[in-house]
Amino acid sequence: MRDKRQKFVQLAEARVNRAIKDIRLIGNLANRNSYEFTDEEVRKIFRVIQKELDAVKSRFTGDSGGKDSEFRLR
Repeated sequence: MRDKRQKFVQLAEARVNRAIKDIRLIGNLANRNSYEFTDEEVRKIFRVIQKELDAVKSRFTGDSGGKDSEFRLR
């Protein structure tokens, strides 16, 4: 049982830290001097991120998760 706990902690720390890094990189896209985007595109980005967070949270609480899909702006 201890091995399962250690593996969970190891993977959770690595994956959450990677997710935080990637979220911060998404934040870099807000620089209007470097990028051009619409308000609708921004809403779509955050809508899909929130949807995935909700699906993952549901898996931890015993609900069935959503289907895997790839994000596209177009």
